[in-house]
Amino acid sequence: MERANPVPKLVASSAEEYFREVVTDALAHRKARVQPTTEFYLVHLLARFLERAELFPEGGPAEAEPLALVLLRALNEERQRRFEGLKRVGDTSLFVSGFFADSIARSPVGAGYYAALGGQAYGTLAAARGPAGVAETFAELGERFEEFADLLAEIAEMQDLRSNRGLVRLYERFLHTGSARVAQMLRDRGVALFAGAGSKVVRI
Repeated sequence: MERANPVPKLVASSAEEYFREVVTDALAHRKARVQPTTEFYLVHLLARFLERAELFPEGGPAEAEPLALVLLRALNEERQRRFEGLKRVGDTSLFVSGFFADSIARSPVGAGYYAALGGQAYGTLAAARGPAGVAETFAELGERFEEFADLLAEIAEMQDLRSNRGLVRLYERFLHTGSARVAQMLRDRGVALFAGAGSKVVRI
């Protein structure tokens, strides 16, 4: 039976309310257990990145500073600027890994680059002293970075699947990655998958 699209219509009074429902549904679908503070963090992250300026604070992708340099500089900053820099690296790496997975797959650096940067940034934040619950949230984000990136990718895919173009893009992703999760999403929508010559083996 086809699973209902978990992405509600954008009628909530705020971005946070909209993404709270989206994230909660995606976690429930995966039967994933996370700390409440981490779930809240993911909701807030998605709401913030609706603003283009949040993703490209330097004015645009062409002028955006490489995250590796941001990380290096942040590690040598004083406490507050260090926190802000590390958080920017972690959040940007996580969002880009999820919502721009297709572009990353075709880029020279690949997903591992963002996972390494984001994981290190969150891990460093977790090791620093902070308010109660903050260290635990950053630790979970760092330790489960790839899992959360995949969660954001699923959310992006579900929004895109409202159109035929989205289905085509998802099918192309399946051909490129052989993802079992993407294959199941296609099957749920009645897309037949054929193992032809040169096709990739579906990975679990």
